Amino acid sequence: MWDEIGEREEDRRGMLQALEEECLNVYRAKVEQVRQHRAQLKREIADSVAEVAAICATIGEPPATVQTACSSLQGTGSLKEELGSIAPELAEMRRRREERRRQFSDVTERVNRIHQEMNPGGGQPRVVADSSDLTLTKLEELRAYLQHLQSEKESRTRKGAELMASLHSSSLVLGTNPREIIHGGDQAGHFSDAAIERLASEIEGLREIKRSRMEKLQDLLASMLELWNLMDTPAEEQRRFQGVACNIAASEDEITEPNALSMDFIRNVEAEVVRLEALKECRMKDLVVKKYDELKEIRRRARLPEEDDGDAVAMFDAIDSDAERALILERLEVQISEAKDLEFSRKDVLERMDKWQAALEEESWLEEYNRNENRYNVGKGTHLVLKRAEKARALVSKMPAMAEALTAKVVAWEKERGVKFEYDGEALLDMLEEYSNARKEKEQERKRQRDQRRLQGAAPERDASPVAARPPPKNIKNVTRTLSMGGSARKAASSSRPGTPSFLKLPMSARRGGSDEGQMMASDSFE
Repeated sequence: MWDEIGEREEDRRGMLQALEEECLNVYRAKVEQVRQHRAQLKREIADSVAEVAAICATIGEPPATVQTACSSLQGTGSLKEELGSIAPELAEMRRRREERRRQFSDVTERVNRIHQEMNPGGGQPRVVADSSDLTLTKLEELRAYLQHLQSEKESRTRKGAELMASLHSSSLVLGTNPREIIHGGDQAGHFSDAAIERLASEIEGLREIKRSRMEKLQDLLASMLELWNLMDTPAEEQRRFQGVACNIAASEDEITEPNALSMDFIRNVEAEVVRLEALKECRMKDLVVKKYDELKEIRRRARLPEEDDGDAVAMFDAIDSDAERALILERLEVQISEAKDLEFSRKDVLERMDKWQAALEEESWLEEYNRNENRYNVGKGTHLVLKRAEKARALVSKMPAMAEALTAKVVAWEKERGVKFEYDGEALLDMLEEYSNARKEKEQERKRQRDQRRLQGAAPERDASPVAARPPPKNIKNVTRTLSMGGSARKAASSSRPGTPSFLKLPMSARRGGSDEGQMMASDSFE
């Protein structure tokens, strides 16, 4: 085509040279393209290996995983094969990294939620997971922190529940509504710091109110009990406040009944105390007279000398001041208490004294019986009289020992108290000594009479002997009259006693329990 065209040789060489240069450029471009592709594959392989190494470092996998990935590239042939062999390992590491990120995200979200619940105001910074440190060690630390927060949340929840229960209990005792005390408090924030502090503050305030009301109520109850005891209020009137009266000595935690310290209830108790105070004003004089009668009765039982209280009652009538009248009642209560203590201390001596008085009466009866010349005549009830005489002799024989034991008790009592033991206004030891002396004189007189009859050759001694007919010494009668119950009445009875012996006047009930065992008793045995 060049020959036909007629191209010159120089042009032909130039065109061939240009064509060769263009072909070389195309070849060079293709070579460069392949070289860039090879470099890209190497970069991708290197990046993949580096990413696997970075992921292993981030999630805390051991270096052996990277070494295994690198060793798998050796001897595989082409770069595409190398890239194809590392791609699954890279995908697996990426999946594990995303799984670890989700675990961190779940834990941090729960931690931040608990922080928000415990501090609604957002005072504590949020916890954010570090994407460069997703190791199991870090995850375990974060989980341990989450468990600590959960434990603290449970503890605060229990504390909040206890505080709420205490708040409700105190509110019920005080008669108030708990919702009025908690302003805008929600259940979700009961374990936050602010909620717990608010509840603790409210409870402390309720406790202060509870303590003040307790003091007021206990003062009112003390006054009420004092007025009840003072006026001997019947149980029917006390029943309305009997339940709360038990709280007079109760502690703060022991009062749990609803409305036990409400203002309405305290006002009711206060009104009752005011009513009792007004009633006391009307019954004050009756109370004084009643207390004086009670004091007299105690002193009578204790065989203490009576006191003349007429002037005291008249003085009470002349007093207009309630305070002075209350002081008189208070002093009277003290005297009654002292008299009761004295009566209790004298109880043992008085009981022995009663037994000895019974023995004295039997002795007096036995003397009268021995003076009766017809005591052995057979008749209705004679065996009962003989039985009584036998028992009386046995009892009279014990009287010296009874007197000795009674004297020892009186001496011990006087030594302990430092005062003389008086019985109806007379010293008991002097009375016992006088009786002992009189008894000795009586025995000596009997002995002298027996000796005199023996010298005169008299008949055998009988119970109706001149000794028995001789009246006892005056001092013995006085002692017997003093020691026996109702001495003045007994004196009048003895002075006007008829000639009929008293043993014939026994009641029928006393005549039924005897036997014929004592019919052969004689006065010689008693002598």
